[in-house]
Amino acid sequence: MPKQKTHKGAKKRFRITARGKVKHRRAGTSHLQVRVSSKRKRNLRGTGVLASVDTPKILQAIGKYSY
Repeated sequence: MPKQKTHKGAKKRFRITARGKVKHRRAGTSHLQVRVSSKRKRNLRGTGVLASVDTPKILQAIGKYSY
């Protein structure tokens, strides 16, 4: 049987925490920040945790590489 390949796009976008949750960078933080309010920019800082419904799909795509 062939092995499951790591999805390189998912590997770059997600990280697995020690407890098995999926961390991700929030969308809308790259550029065009002038039109965004200060409150919105403040709330977009840091990383977010993905909903537990999507976690199994991400874990399968990443495989054993979480960094």
